[in-house]
Parts: sequence; C-alpha cells; structure tokens
Amino acid sequence: MAMNEGVLYVVATPIGNLRDITARALDTLKRVARIAAEDTRHSRKLLAHYGIDTPLIALHEHNERVVTETLLKELHSGADLALISDAGTPLISDPGFYLVRAVRQAGMDIIPVPGPSACIAALSASGLPTDRFVFEGFLPARQHARRQRLEALRSEPRTLVFYESSHRIVDCLADMVEILGAGRAVVIARELTKTFETIKAGSLSELVAWLLGDSQQQRGEFVIMVHGEQPAADVAMDPEAERVLELLMQELPLKRAAALASKITGLAKNRCYERGLELKKAN
Repeated sequence: MAMNEGVLYVVATPIGNLRDITARALDTLKRVARIAAEDTRHSRKLLAHYGIDTPLIALHEHNERVVTETLLKELHSGADLALISDAGTPLISDPGFYLVRAVRQAGMDIIPVPGPSACIAALSASGLPTDRFVFEGFLPARQHARRQRLEALRSEPRTLVFYESSHRIVDCLADMVEILGAGRAVVIARELTKTFETIKAGSLSELVAWLLGDSQQQRGEFVIMVHGEQPAADVAMDPEAERVLELLMQELPLKRAAALASKITGLAKNRCYERGLELKKAN
C-alpha cells in the first residue's frame, strides 16, 4: 500500500440489540472519513444512538459497481473508509463483495473489525454439530429452484445453515420435509437478540407444525440449521422406521421404497436401502 492511501474497514454492526457493538467498531466509525452503508436511513439510527455524525454513502446491490469507483478514488486520495451492512457482518448475504474485491485488487489495505453475525450466533446456541458446517445463505425464492438446491444438499454430512424471510419460511421448511426427510433434526433461530428472540429445536415435521400452529412465530428474520446426513453406520434403524420400510417394500421396488422411507423417517437413503437388502436376504 502506498503511504498516502487510505484503509477500508469492514465493520460488523448489531443484528438487533444495539448494545452488541464493540468499542473498536464505534471508534472506527467515528474516525473514518465516510461510511458506506447498505441502507443509509437504517444505519443513521444506529449512528445517532451513539452520537456518530460521520457522512454516509449508500452502497447496495443496485449501485455497488458505480459507488465502488467513487470509493476507490477516495481511498487512493488517502481517506479511510468503513463498510457496514444493515445488520451483522458485511458481505455475509449482504452487499460489499464487489467493493472489497476491487480494493484488494488495487493493492490497498482492508481491515476487518469483527462482531455480530447471525449465522454464527445461531450455530453457537443450536446444539447441532459446529465443527464443520456449510453456510448456504438464502435458498432460491422459486420452489423448483429451491428444491433443486436442497436435492444437491441432501447427502451433505455437515450442518446446513440457511437464512430465510418471514414470507417464505413455511414453504421453505415444507420443501425440506419433502427433500431432506420429515425426521431430520433442525433448529430455527428467529429474531436473534431482539425482543421476540426464539430458538426452537425438533424434527423438520415438528417445526413445520409448530409454525403453522402459531402465526406469530412466522414473523421476523430466520436462521435455519439442519443436521447433516449421518453416515449409515452411525444410524440405527429403529423398529418403527423398519416397519415403514417393510410396508413400502411390499408395494414398491427396493430402491423406490428406500427413497420414500428416507423421506418419511429422516434416515439416510443409503441406510434404508442397505437395511432393505438385509431384510430381503432374511426372507
């Protein structure tokens, strides 16, 4: 970096509770020349709460390329800048990638100022495996594309993490029941750090029923965490699941019976198929 070039600070901000901001983040936002914000109206409320009057410029998915050129010139001239999103860590299902990449390619410094992230906060309280996980962000809005993506993730062994909006949460979980299996373990975190924060665990079918039974729980912003598919050797076939498999095998070819049994019970498809082979040999 040239001596007279500025630094871009990527600053995490609260996801709900305004007290969830670091002292370093506040100091940075106070001293930079300008703050690039996803929605300046939203960010002004946070800044006003802490008495910060640093100028704002809007940077969102519709203007990011144009604004990036302006910000690059300011950085080249020696101005330090900050990037924030509406909530949480910038670039995580939020704008900013084009800017950060451009600054990196220009050889200027980028410094992260870490803090809140909804997916990490949700995972930490989920009780699901966190040693390895896959962050998928928002699934496609259209059902066909959404189901295709879920099919591609069906055999993923790592914990799956998604974001979802209030108007698609029920449809999204219903598709997960169909594709991943009704019995697959899931945890939903809703409105994290806010007044109506809710973290609910159960099977996919149980949480669909829970949402349908209480429309209030369908409101807000959601993190969905789904247990990855377990290896066949680690999953025992309980008597009820085996009964379902046997009934299906009486009417369908083994491959089809195993696939349906997997959807109904939540067990891995290959586990159902292997048990089906064992049952056929025993008979």
